[in-house]
Amino acid sequence: MADVEVPPYFICPISLEMMKDPVTVSTGITYDRESIEKWIFSGKNNTCPVTKQVLSYTELTPNHTLRRLIQSWCTLNASNGIERFPTPKPPVNKAQIVKLINDAKSPQTQMKCLRRLRSIASTNETNKRCIEGTGAVQFLASVIKLNTNNASLEVSEDGFDLATSTDEALNILYHLQLSEAGLKSLTTGDNGEFIESLLRVMQRGNYESRAYAVFLLKSMTEVADPMPLISLKPEFFVELVQLFHDQISSKATKSTLQLLINVGPWGRNRVKAVDAGAVPVLIDLLLDSSEKRVCEMILMVLDQLCQCAEGRAELLKHGAGLAVVSKKILRVSKVASERAVRILHSISKFSATQSVVQEMLQLGVVTKLCLVLQVDSGNKTMEKAREILKLHARAWKNSSCIPVTLASYLC
Repeated sequence: MADVEVPPYFICPISLEMMKDPVTVSTGITYDRESIEKWIFSGKNNTCPVTKQVLSYTELTPNHTLRRLIQSWCTLNASNGIERFPTPKPPVNKAQIVKLINDAKSPQTQMKCLRRLRSIASTNETNKRCIEGTGAVQFLASVIKLNTNNASLEVSEDGFDLATSTDEALNILYHLQLSEAGLKSLTTGDNGEFIESLLRVMQRGNYESRAYAVFLLKSMTEVADPMPLISLKPEFFVELVQLFHDQISSKATKSTLQLLINVGPWGRNRVKAVDAGAVPVLIDLLLDSSEKRVCEMILMVLDQLCQCAEGRAELLKHGAGLAVVSKKILRVSKVASERAVRILHSISKFSATQSVVQEMLQLGVVTKLCLVLQVDSGNKTMEKAREILKLHARAWKNSSCIPVTLASYLC
């Protein structure tokens, strides 16, 4: 195929590859369906990539004429190793989805319909948006809520496997990549109970379902109103900590960290997380982690938790707490350094007993803070480091642990 020149109008302006399913947007420019759907729906863009004009509508019109030309050209060049791609399936319409949802309300046909719905959703972004726009989100949420409320039973009175249908519905909801409105609908109104249902999935589900539950919760909490987040139960945080213990996957760990970052500022969630045992688990995770983003996120969560007395006490109780936080300064990224210094600032300002002040000196924390002032660590980080050093300068300035070259920072 390398020796065959592909006509330029067969090439998608986004992927720069030959189009398999050409569609035209409102500006008259044609793209491959997969590429333009990612641009509009996943990238949340509302402009034409070529003309930069705002799209007056996001419906995509199949360019059948161009598709037939491309297929004919592929057939003519088959001897050159070019394969003719099949005619793409047309996107589903709302009537088909509504019928599928109605059929899925019967226990006898529910699993078959849910699997069909998952297959449709996996085809393209247009199908996902069509499914979301026909009330499927509320239906799938109701399946999960109903089944988790009956979680003491493995099968329904009709002999229907509740766990399997819950897993299938959760799988579909996650892969739909819901819009902000769709995600918000899961946390408001009658669906306010949906977070409770996902908690039960995390308590009783298999590893895959627990991962999907936390992925969905992460997205939901990014758009949720404060009230559902303030009302989170202590058991919710117990399950998040258990996810850290189980180490289901790197993605699940990152999603759990982001979920804690999202809910931490609201109500007494910091205290609930501390009571669930989050601090020692996060410190152990920080000790073992070398990935930049994971380290940054752990330090963000610890920074939040150290804003309450219970969190600071737990960090100081851990033998490696101060040491590992200090170690990450100037070794991971500016973001990590800023968060680590913020943690030390909280400790120094609110929990600095005489023994803690001496421990900071012996562990090299003071030396590290002096080094922060010597490099470009960011104005906020340097200011926090300077405040810490001023707070306890009297206890530290005459110590033999401080190199002579850094002693001036304690004056």
